Amino acid sequence: MKRSTFIAAAFLLPLGLTASFANADNYPNRPIRLVVPYAPGGSADIVARRISDEWSKALGGSIYIENKAGAGGNIGVDTVAKADADGYTIGLQTVSLAINPSIFPKMPYDTLKDLAQISTVATSQHVLVVNTNFPAKTTKDLVALAKANPGKYNYGSAGSGSTFHMSAELFKSVAGVDVTHVPYKGGGPAMIDTISGQVDMCFPVLSAAAPHVKVGKLNAIGVTGSKRSPLMPDVPTLAESGVPGYSFETWFIVFAPAATPKPLIDKLNASLVKALNGPVLKEKMIKEGFDPETSTPIEARAKLTKELALWAKLVKERGITAE
Repeated sequence: MKRSTFIAAAFLLPLGLTASFANADNYPNRPIRLVVPYAPGGSADIVARRISDEWSKALGGSIYIENKAGAGGNIGVDTVAKADADGYTIGLQTVSLAINPSIFPKMPYDTLKDLAQISTVATSQHVLVVNTNFPAKTTKDLVALAKANPGKYNYGSAGSGSTFHMSAELFKSVAGVDVTHVPYKGGGPAMIDTISGQVDMCFPVLSAAAPHVKVGKLNAIGVTGSKRSPLMPDVPTLAESGVPGYSFETWFIVFAPAATPKPLIDKLNASLVKALNGPVLKEKMIKEGFDPETSTPIEARAKLTKELALWAKLVKERGITAE
């Protein structure tokens, strides 16, 4: 290397590093796009909209939601993976971020290589709801009906690999029933068609289903977690009401393109943690059936890595596919 080139490179390196930190000091100076890989009305969309206002305040800038549904969430996540790594495009996804690589034969992105984790956000139960005209009113009755009529009944999901899908497939496996999967491009459309009777049942997140259950548009059969939810205290768990051993909860995580500078990731993380631990957002989340759960970027990556291995094993054992 020529001496002049070496000297120039030596000066450019610290200048580049300084620029990164300067950008973090001035960041954000324009709106941040938070991509939700499902249609409006589903659990990921609800969480994104709940956290965006308080997160914006803590960050000192504005965050707006963009719904980009399709391919079980892969289209929206891929949008983030391939976006400019400048901190102005980030994403929010469910546990499907860890599930999809195991059920889709081809992925448009590499989950660990192409994404930088910012923080976990929350966990939540789902609930099995049925159309109000569906003949079964309890989990026990539904299981008996489904066993007597294999393949006759169906359930809607927010897309292949979504938490709607996986909670239902786990239910089918544990209960020993055959119910047909009907994928949608989001949780909202799946619930709308359950209400109208186009599909018989679905497994939405509690907060999304609660308003419809409250006004009698849907019947809640059982919640998916290991204990009853304060949001629906009269609804038993699926395990206690006919499917022993069943338990499923989803989690939510936010992320950015892999090359996003660490100072920006750290600033996004610190502001999100502050927002989620604040009394306004924390109380709101809990009332709607979400348990806030924050982490460092390193902890978020460790969780994602662990969940990728866990779901790969379970998907292989049960033969679950995106079809």
